[in-house]
Amino acid sequence: MTQQLIQHDAVRAFDVILNGGIGILPMDIGYSLIGGSSNALMRIFNAKGRAIGKLNALVGDLTLADELLNLTPQSRELLHLLTVTYDLPLGAIAPCDLSHPLLKTLDKRTREMSVKDETIVLLVNAGPLHAAISRLSYEAKHLLIGSSANLSNTGTKFRVTDIEPEILNIADVIVDHGLRKYHLYGRSSTLLNVETFEVVRHGACFDLIADVVQRHYGVTLSQPDSV
Repeated sequence: MTQQLIQHDAVRAFDVILNGGIGILPMDIGYSLIGGSSNALMRIFNAKGRAIGKLNALVGDLTLADELLNLTPQSRELLHLLTVTYDLPLGAIAPCDLSHPLLKTLDKRTREMSVKDETIVLLVNAGPLHAAISRLSYEAKHLLIGSSANLSNTGTKFRVTDIEPEILNIADVIVDHGLRKYHLYGRSSTLLNVETFEVVRHGACFDLIADVVQRHYGVTLSQPDSV
C-alpha cells in the first residue's frame, strides 16, 4: 500500500471525525472505532455496550506524548525505546498534564471516559494509518479518542468483514486495509504503565515488550494468567 493512499485515507477519515463523525480505522493491532467529540464517543460507548468505568484511549504519536504526558526521564526513555528503537505498538499509560490546552478542551463527560486518577492511555506506533492521522490530529489540535471496533467482550477484529453490524452501522467512514499486522496475537495493544511497569492488559507484542523491559531494566513484567 502506497504512502499516498495511506495519507489520502487518513485525510478522508480525519475530516469526518473532525466534523463529529465516527471512523473505523486500521491499526496494526486491529481495527479501531475513533471519534473526536463527546457525542461521537457516547455513540461508540452505547453501540459497544461498554462497561461503565472502562476508559477510552487517545490516539497519538511521540510528539503528542511529550506534550500530554508527565514523564520521568526513565519513562520517556522506555516509551521511545519500545516504540522507536524496537518499533513496537504500545498503549502507554502515564500521568498527564491536565492543564494542557488539548486536555482542557475535553468536556466533563469525555474527560470522565478518558482520564482516571490523572492518567491517560495513549496508543502509540500502531501502524502507517495511525501515524498519518496522528500527525493530522496534532496539527489541527484536535484529539482523537476511541477503542477497538467490536462489541464489548467479543474480541478485537482484524478484518472489517469480522466487525459486528451494530458497530459498522455507527461508522461514518470505514477505512479497510485488509488483515491487520498483528492478527496472530488475537488481541489489541498491550497496555503498560510506563512509570510503574504495571501491565494493565497483555496484548499484541507482549512477549517482545517484556523481553525489552527485562534486558534493559531488569524488570520482569507480570505474565498473563492464560495463553
